[in-house]
Amino acid sequence: MLISARSPESPIRTHFPTTRHARRFAPLTGLVLLAALFTGCGKKDSPASATPGTATPSTAASQKSAIPQIWRVGNGAEPQDLDPQTITGVPEHKLMMALFEGLVSEDPKDLHPVPGLADRWEISADGLVYTFHLRAGLKWSDGVPITAAEAVESYRRMLSPALASEYSYLLWFAVGAEEFTKSKLTDFTKTGFKALDAATLQITLKSPTPYLLKIIASHYAWTIVPTHVLKKFGKLDEKRTAWTRTGNHVGSGPFMLKDWAPQQKITVVRNPHYWDAATVKLDAIEFYPTEDLATEERMFRSGQLDMTNELPAAKIDTYRKERPEALKIDPWLGVYFYRCNVTRPPLTDKRVRKALALAIDRESLIKNVTRGGETPAYGVSYPGTAGYFPRAKITGDLALAKQLMAEAGYPDGKGCPPIELLYNTQANHRAIAEAIQQMLRKNLGVEITLRNEEWKVYLTTQHETKDYTLQRAGWIADYVDPHVFLEIWTTGNGNNDTLWGNPEYDRLFQQALTAKNDTDRYEIYQKMDAILVDEVPVIPIYFYTKVHAVSPRVKGYYPTLLDNHPYKYIYLEN
Repeated sequence: MLISARSPESPIRTHFPTTRHARRFAPLTGLVLLAALFTGCGKKDSPASATPGTATPSTAASQKSAIPQIWRVGNGAEPQDLDPQTITGVPEHKLMMALFEGLVSEDPKDLHPVPGLADRWEISADGLVYTFHLRAGLKWSDGVPITAAEAVESYRRMLSPALASEYSYLLWFAVGAEEFTKSKLTDFTKTGFKALDAATLQITLKSPTPYLLKIIASHYAWTIVPTHVLKKFGKLDEKRTAWTRTGNHVGSGPFMLKDWAPQQKITVVRNPHYWDAATVKLDAIEFYPTEDLATEERMFRSGQLDMTNELPAAKIDTYRKERPEALKIDPWLGVYFYRCNVTRPPLTDKRVRKALALAIDRESLIKNVTRGGETPAYGVSYPGTAGYFPRAKITGDLALAKQLMAEAGYPDGKGCPPIELLYNTQANHRAIAEAIQQMLRKNLGVEITLRNEEWKVYLTTQHETKDYTLQRAGWIADYVDPHVFLEIWTTGNGNNDTLWGNPEYDRLFQQALTAKNDTDRYEIYQKMDAILVDEVPVIPIYFYTKVHAVSPRVKGYYPTLLDNHPYKYIYLEN
């Protein structure tokens, strides 16, 4: 899973729950229209509400139902793990929102930063020093106190070269953090992370980062982990140890792990030690790995699920006509794209990459295949994010695409080796891949072969072996700022799996970090977007909408740009 312009503030900024106001982001015209068009009608979802054993809601937030409140949701895939410092995907993120809370949390309606594990913080006048004050009596789900020292130890683990976390770069705003990850600095006390006392954490930055609170609130990279537990099951900087398993897992969020039955279900229940346990309305959440969209949709219709992760594209029109109260099509700040391995022919040639991008009929794809109101993407950056509108776009027609292929030595596709497209197993991805396969064959004479892998295997292929030529991918913003769509393409970034790099792009990125204001920063981003459009290390296809089915009895669940929904506010109603 981007920054809005900073409003005028006093030199010392202190944040309290009673004084923090909701921040409104720059309007995205298409998002506003979608939200207006697809608001649910509020009819009763009778199959789900009639299912024996499903949770029935309390009629008021302060009351607890006699029948347990159990929310059953489709989660898309079996997670890699339940360690917030080593995971990378959306299915994992949904679980982290239940099991952990950050120093800063999110408002359920617009996701502006609100106090979490820290009940207040101060930011120095120069914007470089953040001081977080942990809540009194804060505890892990095992009852052990959460301390600032454990937070510092957590960040040391996150930045450890041995852990090699893909998201370590999200902490590189701090002094010495990048150098520590790259083994240029070995003394962690020289970094910007300090425990001033048991309840006070200080973070010193290299340069002002006005969107830092948004990152801390929305992304699990900044999660404090229970290092006192991790040490029982292996080295602190070791991945995939048994600490995340049933009976061992410890967290800081509104829920705690009860059971993980691989490929079947993950159940989390109320955490009695959570600082805000009185607000939590659900007794439990059941997360189902549901890569088979047809099965997931049937589970929803039969009342076995209260919410799907997605809907089969072929079912969207049916839901529009027959079950509009359950259909949710919401804004989602993300881009669907194909990732190019630029070290593999013929994608070593940017002319071939651009030709492929020009030969895809995005409008037809959205109208006839995806059907979820998506927006065609001709660049990577999501237009309108915090007021940033990229000027550079992939432009041209089919004639230019054919010309580029001929210039690359493949007139009408002759002599071009078949290009293998890898996608993670799922019906909608397959349908999109097959449609694009036909477009490229017809328009350019290029043969695309298809290969699918289950989610965890697919991630290993992407991050570790790089055994792909062209790969389906999606990037959901981690926070609401255009920076989030551009930072990942820097050379060596943990999420830049294209093996592409550009020295000028890297230079501009560093320049943007020290920009005096958003106007100057956005002009730098325009140059970075232009480089991406020229070299096409990734082929953008469309900007997402979140299309899924939600029972009308699910309350406290609001459409948000990041599809984040703080679970402690959600409950079920008859």
